[in-house]
Amino acid sequence: AAACVDLPAPCNVSISSFNMEHMLSFLPGPETPPSSRFTVEQSSWKSVAGCLRLTAGQTCNLTRAFRDPFDQYQARVRAFAPNRTSGWTLSRRFQPLTDTVLGPPDVSVSGCGNCLLLQLRPPATRQLQPLTGFHRELLVHVQRTRDGAQFSLRLPYQEEVGVAYLQPGVEYCLTVSIRTRFNYNSVTSKSHCAFTSPPQPASSPLVTVPLLAAPLAYFLLCGRTCGRAAPQLSDRASADPLLADHGPLQPPRNGSDQDEDARSHA
Repeated sequence: AAACVDLPAPCNVSISSFNMEHMLSFLPGPETPPSSRFTVEQSSWKSVAGCLRLTAGQTCNLTRAFRDPFDQYQARVRAFAPNRTSGWTLSRRFQPLTDTVLGPPDVSVSGCGNCLLLQLRPPATRQLQPLTGFHRELLVHVQRTRDGAQFSLRLPYQEEVGVAYLQPGVEYCLTVSIRTRFNYNSVTSKSHCAFTSPPQPASSPLVTVPLLAAPLAYFLLCGRTCGRAAPQLSDRASADPLLADHGPLQPPRNGSDQDEDARSHA
């Protein structure tokens, strides 16, 4: 006997797609009996494997049914129970390549002097056709941590990408999203931060104290103990640039030496 078409038709039939994995969802029509089941057909109205006896709240995986990324597809759902059925409810038209949402790539960032090197891997996915087969580009957003200065770049997709003309020894943070020539629906990666090169240590005046103290101590000590045998350095010409303004120290002269000099000049 033919089934009576008196069950409420399903509603809110929709197809969502992430990284080329396509899922159909729906809601039971108002006052649909809890024991009802649901079946799904696609485009040429062939049954979809794994979606013949769904319960309310279950989803239908259409990834294998929607194989061609450039083709247009449609699906439909109806409810059924013993000797009863509902009318079909159609989804909107769906094209995998333009309607899917592209997830972010796996990103690692390292410094290369005055640049940053990005290493990328395609998003992890269980879909049948790898995303690497499509022409893609990267949208890279760069922000300097120190002051928030930022800019964006559109680059051809490669597994290694360099961002050049940055300041050495400065930290930058980057986010990356993927685009195709057909699809701008994408999720941006989390922020990844790195220094272009190891930051320079902050200078401290205490670092120069030992450099000055050692040569000065030598001159003071040798000037008092070595007498005239001390090495003679010409005035204004020290061997150490840090001591260029310091001439050699002379030993103190006694009173008899001063009297003898006075008579010689008389």
